[in-house]
Amino acid sequence: MTQPCATEIRLASRPQGEPTLNNFETAAVDLPELQPGEVLVRNTFFSVDPYMRGRMNDSKSYVAPFAVGKALDGAAVGQVVQSRHPGFLPSTWVASLCGWRDYFVAPAQNLRIIDATQAPASAYLGVLGAPGLTAWVGLHDILKLRSGETIFVSGAAGAVGSVVCQMAKILGCRVIASAGSAAKIAFLRNQLHVDSAFNYREANIEQELREAAPDGLHAYFDNTAGPQLEAALGRMRNHGRIALCGAITGYNTPVPGPRNLGLAIGRRLRLQGFLVVDYLHRMQPFLEETIPMVRAGKLLHQETIIEGLQHAPEAFISMLRSGDAHMGKMVVRV
Repeated sequence: MTQPCATEIRLASRPQGEPTLNNFETAAVDLPELQPGEVLVRNTFFSVDPYMRGRMNDSKSYVAPFAVGKALDGAAVGQVVQSRHPGFLPSTWVASLCGWRDYFVAPAQNLRIIDATQAPASAYLGVLGAPGLTAWVGLHDILKLRSGETIFVSGAAGAVGSVVCQMAKILGCRVIASAGSAAKIAFLRNQLHVDSAFNYREANIEQELREAAPDGLHAYFDNTAGPQLEAALGRMRNHGRIALCGAITGYNTPVPGPRNLGLAIGRRLRLQGFLVVDYLHRMQPFLEETIPMVRAGKLLHQETIIEGLQHAPEAFISMLRSGDAHMGKMVVRV
């Protein structure tokens, strides 16, 4: 069988501030012939995620930066087209880190077989993928959230935040959520059934938290940093816990740290940053718990699908702006 010509999205230049379409370019590449142990995969969906903005900078971080002139990458799901590995037959669904392209060749050991009969394949990029695992680990391993506690979730309509809200409600907690538009607030209230939700762009954040949690917060799941972290610090109860998951407020332009961090001393708070890559060994128990919830409709599989590989840069830029263009997990259908 003749190898297809692949199309990939590359980083054309490093953004200065907010990314633009000029920072991306499309290229066609010839794929190599399969070697023993390798497979050819056609991507069906791939993910665009906030952390990718940091990888566009030429700076040291917990993950290597994207190279200018090279294809971007990220989580993807697709089907095997050709295989030279006995465990990966054609049509097998696999998860990979080879997003931002339509076809690719990779060693089978770099792929993970997924069961697309249990849930839609795209769910393995969201509620059953890294965002869902991040939410689950953050609540269970980092915050150790207990029934009856009050938690504040920022970025609550996004891929991670929307799962955090649902899992916290399932645990029997009071959930306060924030997002950046009226449509997202309606989504949080009407579909995720949080106890309180407010638009952080328009509201006085400190006042909203004071009214929604008059006795203070037991926990805060932070996806934004910036002003919302500062406001949450002011409402934490003694021995409260904060999971530092994301800092999207400063991804394009750095923002100063919270001015009231000293409160963590007197209130004996625990602030812990974490990366989901350190918890991949928890994937199997996570899936065993969450797949039945998704199948039963107890855990909403919320996503925004952008059609076409060529529209991936627009999808990424839109996601960072946090407008009404998406709810939940944003994925690109190749």
